[in-house]
Amino acid sequence: MKYPALANTIAAGSSREMLPILSPLDGSTLSEAPLSTAADVDAAAKAAAEAQVEWGARTIRQRAQVFFRYRQLLEQHQHELAELIHEENGKMPGEGLAEIVRAIEVTEFACALPQMIAGEVLEVSSNVECRTQRSPLGVTASITPFNFPMMVPHWTIPIALCLGNAMLFKPSEKTPLSAMRTADLLQQAGLPDGLFSVVHGDRNSVEAICDHPLIRAVTFVGSTAAAKAVYIRSTGNLKRALCLGGAKNHLIVLPDAIEEQTAVNVIASMAGCAGQRCMAAASMIAVGKVDSIIDKVCEEAKKLVPGKNLGAVISLESKQRIERYIDEAEAAGARVLVDGRNTVVAGREGGYYVGPTVLDGVTREMKIAQDEVFGPVLAILRASDVEQAVAIENASPYGNAAAVYTQRGGVARTIANQASAGMIGVNIGVPVPLEPFGFGGWNDSRFGVGDITGRGSIEFWTQTKKITSRWSTELKQGWLGD
Repeated sequence: MKYPALANTIAAGSSREMLPILSPLDGSTLSEAPLSTAADVDAAAKAAAEAQVEWGARTIRQRAQVFFRYRQLLEQHQHELAELIHEENGKMPGEGLAEIVRAIEVTEFACALPQMIAGEVLEVSSNVECRTQRSPLGVTASITPFNFPMMVPHWTIPIALCLGNAMLFKPSEKTPLSAMRTADLLQQAGLPDGLFSVVHGDRNSVEAICDHPLIRAVTFVGSTAAAKAVYIRSTGNLKRALCLGGAKNHLIVLPDAIEEQTAVNVIASMAGCAGQRCMAAASMIAVGKVDSIIDKVCEEAKKLVPGKNLGAVISLESKQRIERYIDEAEAAGARVLVDGRNTVVAGREGGYYVGPTVLDGVTREMKIAQDEVFGPVLAILRASDVEQAVAIENASPYGNAAAVYTQRGGVARTIANQASAGMIGVNIGVPVPLEPFGFGGWNDSRFGVGDITGRGSIEFWTQTKKITSRWSTELKQGWLGD
């Protein structure tokens, strides 16, 4: 193993099974991590509850100072962290670096929270004042996926902690190394012991988090099926929950779109992070005569070389599943314009690579048009007009993102208004909002209320206290002060 065996930051001390951590780049063993038990979750939750009492009593300005220092550490170690992401996730180092930049941006948002959560004060009656203040929930939990081992955790960690909560962090069992470095850097920044606990594991540890009585709120990012299950189990145990699921994002391309710009953008959206992101372009809806744009899309796809400027997918099982979708689509009548199946990278024969793939003639009935493939695969569906294109997009049960490529503002506005998705791009294939605008989809892409980042996240991680005061000495006054 390249790295020592991992351990929970707080553990119950019981013996447990260890899970090997494999690098998607070449299949080598990087480390191993424990499959935590309910006892481990209990130990972490109790330690978090104890640490949160003092932390929650600090002013938010005092708590924010920790994250000013933490932001500096992220910047200082960004290249090291990007390389670690490259090793355990398989994405290109530049993509890993972009993750760290995003983590820094959300940490900066957390540092600004003291200026954002000031309460309201109003004299509601003669000599009677009402004011509001935000209080932390207590112990919270964040459960994150493999595809963004630094960015997605930072959607929650700095905001929840800066607002005065403690947190149990359950990273993907496929990418736990970044989680341990996150814990190390938070400790270096001055975060009190016990306040942030990494709990490694699989489904069993997730279920223990959903069930634990000390944990007040849970966030989850992953597949739709898992997001729905976590939401139901957490809310069934009377917790707050915000669970983000999968996606099937549609890019609607009109004949007046700028050809080269559109082609470059569509392929970047489709193949960035090897297509393993919930904001990826899974389907392109070609409206009318756009064959010349499709030709350009294929040209751009062929410029991607696995192992050189296209990363690996997370596992052998993922590679096989992605290629099975392509096989089934071809058998159902789709035309494979660019074929990325059976890709092997010289010198990394044990790695998990799928080359860029473009299919035309995909119909709505095909599985590849309905399911989240989570790989560098673009399915092209045809539409005769804008109305039909919007109908195709609206038919998807997901609702994370949608985009339109056109030079006509009125058409862009119509599609943006009618698309059934929470994040819309106009000539942008990955319309991820930056702070203070929150990240969050619609429909089967989100279970719960609000966004996981931005201003909406403040409501999720806090509870509002209303204080009504009267200091008048006039005994004849009622409680309203009249």
